[in-house]
Amino acid sequence: MSTHDEKEAPAASHVGGLATTQDVERIEAPVTWKAYLLCAFASFGGIFFGYDSGYINGVLGSQIFIDAVEFAGAKAVSESRTSLIVSILSCGTFFGALIAGDAADWIGRKWTVILGCLIYIIGVVIQMITGLGDPLAAIVAGRLIAGIGVGFESAVVILYMSEICPRKVRGALVAGYQFCITIGIMLAACVVYATEGRTDTGSYRIPIAIQFLWAIILAVGLMMLPDSPRYFVKKANLPAATDALARLRGQPKDSEYIQVELAEIVANEEYERQLIPNTTWFGSWANCFKGSLFKANSNLRKTILGTSLQMMQQWTGVNFIFYYSTPFLKSTGAISNSFVISMIFTVINVCSTPISFWTVERFGRRTILLWGALGMLICQFLVAIIGVTVGFNHTFPAPTAEDPERTLANNISAVNAQIAFIAIFIFFFASTWGPGAWILIGEIFPLPIRSRGVGLSTASNWLWNTIIAVITPYMVGTDKGNMKSSVFFVWGGLCTFALIYTFLFVPETKGLSLEQVDKMMEETTPRTSAKWKPHTTFAGSQPTDSAYLKQESV
Repeated sequence: MSTHDEKEAPAASHVGGLATTQDVERIEAPVTWKAYLLCAFASFGGIFFGYDSGYINGVLGSQIFIDAVEFAGAKAVSESRTSLIVSILSCGTFFGALIAGDAADWIGRKWTVILGCLIYIIGVVIQMITGLGDPLAAIVAGRLIAGIGVGFESAVVILYMSEICPRKVRGALVAGYQFCITIGIMLAACVVYATEGRTDTGSYRIPIAIQFLWAIILAVGLMMLPDSPRYFVKKANLPAATDALARLRGQPKDSEYIQVELAEIVANEEYERQLIPNTTWFGSWANCFKGSLFKANSNLRKTILGTSLQMMQQWTGVNFIFYYSTPFLKSTGAISNSFVISMIFTVINVCSTPISFWTVERFGRRTILLWGALGMLICQFLVAIIGVTVGFNHTFPAPTAEDPERTLANNISAVNAQIAFIAIFIFFFASTWGPGAWILIGEIFPLPIRSRGVGLSTASNWLWNTIIAVITPYMVGTDKGNMKSSVFFVWGGLCTFALIYTFLFVPETKGLSLEQVDKMMEETTPRTSAKWKPHTTFAGSQPTDSAYLKQESV
């Protein structure tokens, strides 16, 4: 039994049902370290996201792969095929995230993620046969199917973690998901670098095959974890909810701590169900868009908030930084080894993310998003201004026998300054907007629409990921937009918009249970939300004839 059991239990009664309390500070059971580790394990799913995003660029550079997809001796995969191979994953993840919203309500959060792992493994198997038959068909079909699996995982892991994590550390634990994304990106870079010198199909099949490992670890591990107690409450399965919550908190099932926390979840579900009654499949999706655009607590506003947060996370330009800035800088002669500079950026990304574990609970979600947007816009504008005045945009021809089109920067120091500010930008993103957007989308939706709201928000992330991937080559291609450093004015402008949007519309959810977040958004505005304090419990104000609760004043 946990050492926490020795603490004074919340004053409660057991009249006819669950124990309840009026004390807003005692609506959640204390948690053991073992229980914290159970909650944190689900964040491992972020490695899917990161690795799958990171390995494909190395595969596309493998000469064996190029010969298979194009023709023997081809220098590179054509732009059209590269675009198809890269973007088809995002297409799969977009639809996977939407489907996952339904699946999470039908079969549970845990089993939806496990199903996503199985779909992902099928996609990886298909990718592995690239080189046999029609190689382009294999890699495209495999990435499409794997993308559906990643969509399942990326949407429902956030939902699952938000529902099982203790309120006081929920932000830090969900930020672990973003941390695992950054680790996945770094692992992909290391694997690609280790296999790029191979002269057999292992140069691309090894990076693809390693994906099996992530799927197996996550699926097997989740089988040992309980499902979300809030899912069981939604399904009116109180015994299963009690068992799941007891395992997650490391407390006995008959503990008053467990009874009181479960009573609060049940009471909130009944309250929300009065506002959002059960309906048809179509009606349940339509519920996500009900309410006034001008009411902060309406389902429509919450859906717009969730999808726009993920949209603006992509608008920061972070994917451009990771996938396009290195070729930019290499073309100036400022860097000779693109792998080294990309690894520097990746390591900064990995090392900066854990800072959010502390800041998100110390200063709050809204605060770190505001300061993060400010820091990012300053860095983006400085990169742009230096580039168009003395840096990247100013080069001169320096052809060699090996590279007749080689150019060098007029001012290498200026380009180095751009590299420095790009690195600082990554620090601000990784410690604020990287985890912050994921944390908030798991907190702002009420239980009746939570799975679909998180699914829509995650789908928004992948949709804008795809859009930016498609339009960026047209913005910076030398034979197209050729914006050079001016593209950073675009990202800086979008970061400015994110700053204004956060100030006006993003609420503070730090330290609140998911049920208290509902009440906070009902009673306050985003700009005053940080001052809001819970003043009553749902269970304490629930009618005595509630379907689950027989409450008595305590």
